[in-house]
Amino acid sequence: MTILLAALRAAAEPTRLRLLALCAYAELTVTELTQILGQSQPRVSRHLKLLCDAQLLERSREGTWAYYRLADDRDGSPAAQFARQIVDLIPDDDGALGRDLVQLEQIRQSRAEAAQAYFTANAAKWDQIRSLYVPETAVETRLLELAPVTIADHLDLGTGTGRILEVFAHRTTRGLGVDLSSEMLAVARAHLAKCEQYRHLSVRHANIYHLPLAEASFDLVTIHQVLHYAENPGAVIAEAARVLRPGGRVIIADFCAHAEDALRELHAHRHLGFSDEEISGWFQAVGLATQAPEYLPGEPITVALWAAQKRAAQKTGGAK
Repeated sequence: MTILLAALRAAAEPTRLRLLALCAYAELTVTELTQILGQSQPRVSRHLKLLCDAQLLERSREGTWAYYRLADDRDGSPAAQFARQIVDLIPDDDGALGRDLVQLEQIRQSRAEAAQAYFTANAAKWDQIRSLYVPETAVETRLLELAPVTIADHLDLGTGTGRILEVFAHRTTRGLGVDLSSEMLAVARAHLAKCEQYRHLSVRHANIYHLPLAEASFDLVTIHQVLHYAENPGAVIAEAARVLRPGGRVIIADFCAHAEDALRELHAHRHLGFSDEEISGWFQAVGLATQAPEYLPGEPITVALWAAQKRAAQKTGGAK
C-alpha cells in the first residue's frame, strides 16, 4: 500500500501526468521534455525526480545524457503497473496530450533528419566508418561462425552499403537488404551490380520498424551496427522476430555499453552501446531463445555479437 500511495501522490499533478504520458510514448531527455512542456529545466527535473522516486518512471544514463521512460511493468512492479494504467486512462482526445504529442513528433522528426543527414553525407565511406573500433574483418568472421552453413533466405536490416549481404552471399539462396537511406541503397546497388555472383542479392527501401515483408519468411536476420542509431531498438528486434521462420536465427553486432559521448555529435549515435541484459530482455520479450554473447575487444569500444533463435511454433509480439 505504501508504494501505491507514493505513486498516487506523484501522479496527481498536471505536469507530472503529462510527463508520464510522454515517457510512455518514447524515451526522452530532460532537454526534450523541457522543449515539449515549455517549462524550465529545473522545474521539469524536479518533477522527473519525484516520478522516478515513486517508481513510475525509469532513468537510464548514456554518457552525459539521461533518458526517461515509463517504468517497465513486466517484472510485476505495482508502481509500474499503476503507471501504465494511469496513462491508459488519459482520453485519446485530451487537448493537452494532443498538443504534447505534436511536439513529440517534431522531436522525433528532428532526430530522424539528423541521422538521415549523417547517412547521406557518409554513404560513400560507410564501411570505413564502421571499422573505427574493431576491424570489420574480425566482426564478419564471427558473424559467419554464428550463422548456419546454408541459408535459404537472409535479411539484413539497415544494410547500408550491402556489405553484410556480400559476406553471406556464398551461403544464401536469396539475400535482401533494407535501408531507409536512398544514398546508402545507391551505393549498395552499385557494389552488388559489379559481381555476377551477387545476382541473388537485392536491396530495397524500407522502414526497419515496419517491414513490408511476410511473417516467417526468413531463416537469418542480421542487424549489423544499426541498433545504436535506432529510436526504439526493441521494436527493431520485434520486427526481426516477426519475419523469422521457426528455427531461424537473428544475429546482432553492435557496441557494448560505453561512455564515448562524442559519437553522438560526430556519428549521430542515438545510444552509447547496449548491455547484455538489454539485448536479452528484447529477445525474450518476442519469444527468442538467447545464446551466450561474444565479445571483440576494441579501443576504446568493445563490439558484442548477440544471437538468438526463434522457437518452433512460437508467436511473436510487438515491443513498446
